[in-house]
Amino acid sequence: MKQDKLDKKFYLVREDVLPEAMKKTLEAKELMERGKAESVWDAAQKVDLSRSAFYKYRDTVFPFHTVVKERLITLFFYLEDRSGTLSHLLSVVAGSGCNVMTIHQTIPLMGRANVTLSLNTTEIEIEIDELLTMLRRLEFVEKVEVLGSGA
Repeated sequence: MKQDKLDKKFYLVREDVLPEAMKKTLEAKELMERGKAESVWDAAQKVDLSRSAFYKYRDTVFPFHTVVKERLITLFFYLEDRSGTLSHLLSVVAGSGCNVMTIHQTIPLMGRANVTLSLNTTEIEIEIDELLTMLRRLEFVEKVEVLGSGA
């Protein structure tokens, strides 16, 4: 009877103790994911790995970041109260590839509102710092703070 992946145990292992073939398998997989190799043969050749070693390890070794299911970040905003500001803010967030998990907005007082967003950044297409810079540059955003982050 064949066990599926969920029934198997996983271990976190430092890279320097991995066999060379496993490290090269990870390199080959990355080349293919990034479009730097057109095939398994091409990727294996570029990292000096046999195709048989690649096939042996390809489904058993993964970079740590691909195993983490969700990456969450919570942001606090101090916004000017203008029509469409939250919509525009959410559009920028969605355009980066983030998924909004929760939104909390206070009632605007004296022309300002506080908004807290919890974002799943698993599919983000840019660096978090780049997203924060984009958000801070929006003319209606007075303040952006990272309240927390984690997996």
